[in-house]
This record gives sequence, C-alpha cells and structure tokens, in this order.
Amino acid sequence: MTAPLFPLFADLRDRSVLVVGGGAVAERKVEALLHAGALPVVGSPDLTDALQTWRETGRIRWRAGEFHEGWLGEAWLVIAATDNVAVNRAVASAANARRILANVVDDAELSSFHVPAIVQRGPLQVAISSGGGAPMLARHLRRQLETLFDDSLGTLAELLARNRDRIRARFPDLGLRRRFFETLLAGPLPRLLRQRLDSEQADEYLQTVLEAATTTQATGSVVLVGAGPGDPGLVTLNALRAMNEADVILHDRLVSAEVLRLARRDATRIEVGKSANGHSARQEEIHALMLEHTRAGKRVVRLKGGDPFVFGRGGEELEFLRAHAIPYEVVPGITAAVACAAYAGIPLTHRDHAQSLRLVTAHCKDSLDTLDWNALAQKKQTLAVYMGVAGLEKVRERLLLAGVAPGLPFALVENGSRPQQRVVAGTLATLPETAHHHQVQSPALLILGEVAALADTLHWFGAAPLAAPPLPASSQHPDHLRTPTLPLAAQAA
Repeated sequence: MTAPLFPLFADLRDRSVLVVGGGAVAERKVEALLHAGALPVVGSPDLTDALQTWRETGRIRWRAGEFHEGWLGEAWLVIAATDNVAVNRAVASAANARRILANVVDDAELSSFHVPAIVQRGPLQVAISSGGGAPMLARHLRRQLETLFDDSLGTLAELLARNRDRIRARFPDLGLRRRFFETLLAGPLPRLLRQRLDSEQADEYLQTVLEAATTTQATGSVVLVGAGPGDPGLVTLNALRAMNEADVILHDRLVSAEVLRLARRDATRIEVGKSANGHSARQEEIHALMLEHTRAGKRVVRLKGGDPFVFGRGGEELEFLRAHAIPYEVVPGITAAVACAAYAGIPLTHRDHAQSLRLVTAHCKDSLDTLDWNALAQKKQTLAVYMGVAGLEKVRERLLLAGVAPGLPFALVENGSRPQQRVVAGTLATLPETAHHHQVQSPALLILGEVAALADTLHWFGAAPLAAPPLPASSQHPDHLRTPTLPLAAQAA
C-alpha cells in the first residue's frame, strides 16, 4: 500500500510560484495562487486572455518562450500545467534536482505535491485528496461537503482568529482552553452567527462568555469505552464523542488501528493491553495510570476491545474509580460474540437450533476449572468461548467428558469484522487439529453449537469458511472421536 500524503497548508503570501503553461488549466492554477496571496510567475509561449490581463495589471509576471531550468531560481513551488508530456517531465525533473516541490497536473507519479479539492468558508478550509489517484472522487466529496457547511462557519473562524490572543490570555492552560472551545462551539454562538450576528455583536458576546468562564483546574474523569471488535464502522456515536474529547487514551492491545484513528490526534495514547500470558500486576498499573491522569485534571478514556463489561474487567475498574471518588461513565461496545457471529453469518440464537446463549472465557487452566461443563453440554444452546485459542484441546476434552457429541459443529472466527477475517469450521472431534492446521491465531472467538454449521451457507463477509483437513483412511475412528469414559472415581461420585 502506498504511503498517504502528508497534509500541508502552505503559506505562499508574497512568495514566488512558477506555473509552466499558459492555457486554461494554468489559468485556474494561477487564480488559486492569487487567492492565496502568492506571486505567480507564468512561463509559456502564449497566454490566455485572463492571464494576459493579470500580466498587464501587474498581478503576475510572464516568462515568454519554452521552459528553461533558470525559471526555477526564485520559486518556492512549481506547477507544470502544459499538454506536453516531455515538458512536464522536464519541469518535474529540474524541480526535483533543486529540492523544489512540484505538481504536474494529472500526473500523480511525477508530482511531489498534490493540489486538493477545497471547501472554503472564509479562512476555514477543508482539503480533500485522493493521493492523485482519484481526483473525481475528491471533487465528488467536495460537492457533498459544500451542502453541509454553512457560510457562517467562515464568520465564526474570523471571530475566533480576531480574539485568539484574548482567549489564550484568559486560558493559558491548553486543557482548559480546549474545554472552553468545546463549550463555546456547542453553545448558542454558531446559531447566533447563522442569524447574521454582526462582527461587533459577536465580539461582545464572546467577551461576555470569556468573562463568565471558569479558569480553575477541571476535575478529571474516566469514560470506559467499548471499541467493538475492530471495524471502525461499529463504533458508537457516544464512543466517538468520548474519544474526541479525551486528553489521555488508555487502550487495549486488541483495539484496532482503524478505531484509534478516530480518536483525537493530540491525545496522549498509552497501550495497556494484556495478552493471554500477561501478569496480574498489569491491572494495578492501569488503575495507577487512571488515578495519575485524573488527579492532573485530565479526561481519560479507557478504551477496550469489544465491551467493557464482557470479560473486560470493567467492573474492577469502576470499583477502583468509585473507591477513589473519580467521576466515571460507561459507553458500551459491541462484544466479540455478537460481532464475530454476525460477520461470519452465524445467528447466535435460532428457533430451530438454539434457544439460549452462553458467553464463557477459557484463557487459562484456572478459568476452565471454574466452568460448569455439564451446563455447557446442554443441547439447543450456543457457546461463545472468548480467549480460547490456547486451550482448545482442554475445551474439547471437557465437553466430550460432559457428554457432548463429537459431531457438534464449531466455528473459529479469527480477526472478526476486520479485513483479514478468517472463519474456520468443523466439528468438536477435530477442533484443535483443525485450528492447528489453519494456524489460527488470537484474536479468535470459538462458537460451538448447531448454529455454527450455518456459517457454510450464510457467510457474507470475506472468504468462505475454511474446512477441517480430511482424515487419513487409517484414522476414520481415532480414539479422540469417541466420547471419553469417565474415571471410575468420577463415576462413583
């Protein structure tokens, strides 16, 4: 995958920019440069009428003739806008040799910078780029955004720019200043500007709000946020709001990079994830981080994969927060069982196959020993086993001992809801061997029950389920396919 372009808004006021070409395309580029306060130099044998007018009025300079490397002497940027491929290539090569950024119109490979599609409201600009590969898509999105952004946003941007020093003086602390802006922009000011509040009235209103605003250190707080299984489209609106208000984000290892990209860019991010082999003190370290940052007045988001209250230790963290009088709230997320089953085409309940659902965890031997395997062996139910990849042999052993039929269907959903999702299907008898054959890795959710067989026909996301490897002829009835016999002591009990 090609690396994304670095977004850059260049200050070109009173700076020379060379435009090679004198046609209609060059004219559009020069017009945008003039709007930005640049000093365009146009090099070409001829000029359009508009370019000629701008030259005569002194708005641009003209270098008549064919391109020459000497034209680049004073340029900060260069734009090649001719219909001659050889000339455009020569311009890009000469600019590159001088370490000058160059844009070649309609040639992304030759360009070292790209001109985005722009939505502008006064000094406020929203730039859209496809990396040069799909400019019509960028223009399409621009047209959509044009209908969403009110003209009053430009007036708002000008108001805040006029009062920038005043606001900074009132709130020298960045955190307090950020919260002031959040309150201001969520209040009546945008509506008043849409009603055509003039600049003097707007300044007076802002001054009143500034004087009334508190400058004392805010109280820290924590929001436990469920990030879902990985697909950023499954993040809730409340989760998105919390992530964009956070000063500090303590996130699990399994929170996807795509979800993290939705969070505020300048928030402090600390990975606090635990793996299956993580040590027990880790939770104490998470508690200490929450306490440290909230005492500093920070808004902390504890971002957890799935849902905080489903095998996420959310309860333990709330108990700690309550014990230390730290304000908190909880934003639930879509837990792995729901998401993985849905993305694999497996209904967790089904009128013909399963009337109940059990969520269990099997990340270590101790957790396996605490489960009621006889209850888990009941028919017409679905088992969703979290963190069970490392213990599949034990899961099979305990279920067979409890009387589950070896032919019970299973589905392992690896990286559920993510682009790299895989589904591995089979029966309980060969569960660990099938997982080993396909090298199933964490994160993966195990679904056991009659409904798991529906993945073969109802799958819709990604590739079709992978099947168990065929057994050799000599192994059609291996010992592990038969229901194990309980030890005598267990039978006597």
